[in-house]
This record gives sequence, structure tokens and C-alpha cells, in this order.
Amino acid sequence: MQAVFRAFERASEGTIIVDRDARIVWISERYARRFGIGDPRDALGRACEEVIPNSRMREVVSTGQPILLDILDAPHKPLVVIRLPLKNEAGEVVGAVGFALFDELGSLSPLVSRFLAMQQELTAARKARPPQRQAKYNFSNFVGVSPATLELKRTARRAAATHSPVLLLGETGTGKELLAHAIHGASPRAHKPFVSLSMAAIPENLLEAELFGVAAGAYTGADRRDRQGKLHIAQGGTLFLDEIGDMPQALQAKLLRVLQEKEFEALGSNDVVRADVRIIAATSRKLSELVKSGSFRADLYYRLDVLSISVPPLRDRIEDLELICETVLEGFAEARPGEPYELRPEALAVLSRYHWPGNIRELRNVLERAILLSDTPVLTAASVQAALAASTGSVAARARQPEPLSPADVPTGEGHAVAMSHYERGLIERALAESPSVAAAAKRLGIGRATLYRKMAAYRIGRWEPVNGQAGGEPPGGAEDGPI
Repeated sequence: MQAVFRAFERASEGTIIVDRDARIVWISERYARRFGIGDPRDALGRACEEVIPNSRMREVVSTGQPILLDILDAPHKPLVVIRLPLKNEAGEVVGAVGFALFDELGSLSPLVSRFLAMQQELTAARKARPPQRQAKYNFSNFVGVSPATLELKRTARRAAATHSPVLLLGETGTGKELLAHAIHGASPRAHKPFVSLSMAAIPENLLEAELFGVAAGAYTGADRRDRQGKLHIAQGGTLFLDEIGDMPQALQAKLLRVLQEKEFEALGSNDVVRADVRIIAATSRKLSELVKSGSFRADLYYRLDVLSISVPPLRDRIEDLELICETVLEGFAEARPGEPYELRPEALAVLSRYHWPGNIRELRNVLERAILLSDTPVLTAASVQAALAASTGSVAARARQPEPLSPADVPTGEGHAVAMSHYERGLIERALAESPSVAAAAKRLGIGRATLYRKMAAYRIGRWEPVNGQAGGEPPGGAEDGPI
């Protein structure tokens, strides 16, 4: 066998072997270097797609069928590859072996040339398509190697192969929108539009028009020609409905018709339009509780819940923190050319101890703030702590603050208003420190929860807890963009 491997090494670009779970058990040194891994041992035990993003080894393992001739879009140049299943004496598939051949082979030059021409045409077509109508991310952008992340990716890849609705559940900032992009990009609809619509970002009286479109002259002031809605624009592709829990009930019935009957009508029109659209919905709210309270239709919930995927919060996959930080910092370095950013081990330890109520979005904000506060590209524990101190919800900031003031501790010589604010801040900090939640602290202080949140914001007291099981008072931030 060693002689066989050496022969393939001399005649090929590289070799890889995976087990029945498509995890790498052996990879040649040359092949590992091509995908940015200096030591082949670092690839052992990892899912093949993590090392080779476009690998089809998992397909060979699951089907037991070889892929005798294929082109892999690898870094630097495409490779002609052969993939074969490995079976035991009982005929069971126990793994697969792949060989990447040199693309300089004369007999394959026409095939490679044709592939490159098609790839250039595809790239040109993608550039011509409006950026907002195509998937921006793939599964490799959802960074992580923890068991929770790997299981999430496996489930999402299985969901991508179907046309059924997908429901993404999870706290805000966990990467649900990125995952929706990745599912579309790995689905048979990848070459069709990907359209997103946030239920929480558009006024209720405009949502119906945005979703279903408007017929010409449907109401006073309407356009003289038809205005297409997101459902029409997404025909053949995927429609991502973010914060589906905020959808008005009047629209829930119309969306249910789209899912059940595969048809819809524009506002003010009697013409029925066939809906060839795959729905991916996401929410940070508990839909089951909304169904019980009557604010969300049970029949729509069951139609959306065909394939539900729970996206774990960052605190439940803290093993991924270092890799996520590296990816985020690399993105910042590309946007600001200069020295690469480095995160010191003690700084990573500080980040690991934080509970991240704002998840990845908050982590990106903290790292960017740390870069701005640091005089060097090396982020130390001090610079990270300073960034956390300025971040809403910072445990590190609370740890460094003095004990809550008592009346005797209020500075003398201060005006009445200043002295009272010092004392009130101390009361709030003590109530929060000794209460399991913001709601409990508000009850202890004898004020409303909303009032307490306002006072916390005014005094920049960083403690945010889930409200009714949902993340409340999330840190400010934009869309869930960038690698996760």
C-alpha cells in the first residue's frame, strides 16, 4: 500500500482519504499545503469540507458510487480529481479515497480549458446580477469546528438539498441570515435569486405591498404600472423572511396560501401568480409561545416548522471563539491595509470568560472597538477589556467598577441632582448584581422593567438579560454580515 501511495504521489497533485463520516484520516503533504495547511496532521479528524470547501467526498461515502472524473475548483488552478469509495469485505462503505491529478495532462487540456471558459462566463453572469439578489455567503463562512457547529452545518446541508421550507431559530446575532445564504447557495436553486425581507424593518402598512407586489392603480397614489413584490422577484429561487415572528396576522394567512397552494395575488389584482419560491424564515422569538398566545397562526407555524434548525448562541460554542476572532480580524485587516491584527492568548482568555448576549454581532463590535482603542495591531488583554468596558452588557466593565455607593459615600460638595444620580446608579447596580434577571431587579426596585432599561442605558450600566425567554436590549449593530 505504501508503494501504491508513493506512485500516486508522484503522478498526482495529492491524495486524501476519509472515513464513513467523511472525516479526514489521511492527506498528502502537498495536498494539505495547497489548501493552506502546513502540517497534514492538523487536518486529521476534520470534516473534508472544512479543508476542501468544494469537496464531494461526502457524496461518495453516502452513495457508495465513484466519481471517476470531475473538476475541483481549488486555489491557484482547477484540478481534475478521481474519487473512489472504500468498502469492507461485507460490501459496506467505510470511507473514500480521492486523487487530484495534474491539470497539465495533455489529454485533459481541452476539458480544463472548457471548464475555465465556463467558469469565466459564470463569473461574468454573477457580476451582472444585482448583488442583493444572490447568496453572499457559503457554509465555509460559518466558522467553527465545535460539535455544535459541525452538527448545525450537517443539518443545514441536508436542508439545502430539499425544496421544503426551513425555519431558523436562535438569538439575535448568531448568524441566521448568513446560514440562510449558505443554504440557498448549496441548494438546487443556487443559480436563481436570493431575496430577503425583514418583517421588523418595514412598517406594517407597507409589508403586504413589499411581499406580494401592487397592481397598477390599486389605490390612490399607486404607480401606473405593476410593482413587483419580493415573492415575484424571488421566483425560482429563495425568499428569506427574517423575524417572521413579527409578521402581522393579516399577512400570515396570505403567506400560508403561498406555502400550501403555491400561489399568490398582488395587492389590488385578481390575477393568480404561481409561486415557485423556497421559503426560509428566521426568528429570535419563540414561535410556540406566540402560537399559544394567539399572536401567530398555528397552521402557519406547522407549515414553516417542516425543517427547523436551532442556531446555537456563541456561549454554547465557545470552542469556536479563537477561529471566529481570527476570521473577523482577517476581514478587518483586508478592509484596512497594513499590519495584520493579532490577538494575544490573554486577550482571548478575557473574551472566553464573557457570556456574549449579543453573540457574533457583539463580538465583531468589541474586536473593532479594541482595534480602534489600541495603538498597535496586537490586541492585548487590556485593550480587549477596555473595549468590553465600553460595550453595553460588559461583565468585564462591571467587575472593574467600585462597589455600589451608599448614601454616606456620595461625594460632598456635589449638587443635589449629581448626588442623587450617584446614589441611584449604586442602587441599580446592587439590585442587578443581586438579582437573577433584569425583571427581578426592576421588581426589587419597585419600578417598571422598561423604566429600568432606560436608566441602565442612561447610566451606561451594562447588564442585559433575556426578556420572556428572548434576548432583550441587544447591543446596537447592523445586519448579520461577514463570516460567522
